[in-house]
Amino acid sequence: MEFLYQKLKEYHQKNIYPFHMPGHKRNEDAVEFQPKLTEDITEIDGFDYLHRPTGILQESQAAAAELYQAEETYYCVNGSTGALLAAIAACTAPGGAILMARNCHQSVYHGVCLSGVENYYVYPELLSSYDIHGAVMPEKVEAALSAHPRVQAVVITSPTYDGVVSSVGEIAEIVHRRGVPLIVDEAHGAHFPFHDYFPHSALEQGADVVVHSLHKTLPALTQTALLHVQGKLADRERLRRYMGMYQTSSPSYLLMGSIDSCIRNLQRSGKAFFEKYVERLEGLRGRLSGLEYIQLAGEDLYQNKAVWDLDRSKLLLRVRTEGAGGHQLYELLLKKYGLQMEMEAKTYVLGMTSPADTKDGYDRLCRALEDIEREWRVEGRALRKPEEESALNWQETVVLAKKVLSISDAMARPRMLVPFEQSEGCIAGEFLHLYPPGVPLAVPGEQITQKLLDTVAACRDAGLEVRGLAGECGEMMRVCSIGENS
Repeated sequence: MEFLYQKLKEYHQKNIYPFHMPGHKRNEDAVEFQPKLTEDITEIDGFDYLHRPTGILQESQAAAAELYQAEETYYCVNGSTGALLAAIAACTAPGGAILMARNCHQSVYHGVCLSGVENYYVYPELLSSYDIHGAVMPEKVEAALSAHPRVQAVVITSPTYDGVVSSVGEIAEIVHRRGVPLIVDEAHGAHFPFHDYFPHSALEQGADVVVHSLHKTLPALTQTALLHVQGKLADRERLRRYMGMYQTSSPSYLLMGSIDSCIRNLQRSGKAFFEKYVERLEGLRGRLSGLEYIQLAGEDLYQNKAVWDLDRSKLLLRVRTEGAGGHQLYELLLKKYGLQMEMEAKTYVLGMTSPADTKDGYDRLCRALEDIEREWRVEGRALRKPEEESALNWQETVVLAKKVLSISDAMARPRMLVPFEQSEGCIAGEFLHLYPPGVPLAVPGEQITQKLLDTVAACRDAGLEVRGLAGECGEMMRVCSIGENS
């Protein structure tokens, strides 16, 4: 029998480089505060209380607000998930409605369920060459708000998991004309304000509530996040109340210490820290730009109208050769070269970088990809034709889904198991998603279509895990019982 703590210690001894979260990259030289057992405390004299701060935690949160140029900032030790749950609850009322991008993280759907509101969708563009979500177009938000005047708040994800940024400023102007707040899940963009190499932050562009995961792209422990608020459209008293509800009443001082350390380090030496990071990152991107079989997304995406901006800290590596895909590249990088990537998809692999990355780590990735490219060239592999590169057509899968029940209603109903392959026409009683990134392919309350069955089959054929299915082999689906007694 394996023990988790032992396995963690053993893993530390392996020479596997992390191109994944958390952003400290296990690099002790990049992190000042490295918690010890002797520093694990509870709410004792002199250390304040997160949910009613009047002392050191109040000062620490004020420092974070100043750093991010927010009017007010709250610490979250339940990740961006807790902050998003609180934001949705604070900005809506039971029986109300919310407009959300269909590519929001699953936590936003959970927030909708818990808050008892009706949800309407705005669909992001599709970048078919990579089969990833593009930006949310401002005109689509305006049309959706006109069609659904009861909407009390709007929530979008920018940047996406893959680094695509929407025009938050234009969307904010449209939303504000309706007198409702704009919530931006900027979990993957906590690093944006610290160098002009990266896109403008959602706060700078006028969003009312912005959520950041420090642990994703900055040197902080997993589960650390920030919720920022500005303007008068979001009720701050409700935000504080729900932040207390969606976090433990005994918040970890080790996690809060990690947040404080990250903020203070950025205040003191953030400029030099990021100058070095950008120099190394640009060198890595330049070195990889000449690859043919493995294409690093960059300028090709900038030329697409569905991309307002792009976070170049993300390494989106598309496999363009026949006979291989994201799963094969992911496995090669891990098993042959000791490089753990963040995510595999059907046609690409995603790597995450941060200021804590080392030159050696970048060199290892470049050498590995160049080596793989040479091997594929020697094998005489052909490039995949452009018309063959579109993978799953996520957009068609979710647009065709018909919402029969609200998420809250569907989650409250009795559920039963049916063979997934025979579930067409049934009402989904569970989320289906690839994790990461955690964007649902199916949402409770939606009618299951043949397109969904085909998409899930394509994902599984490509070696990807679809979460939410039941049974030992994922052969069953939980569906809603809609009989007379349900």
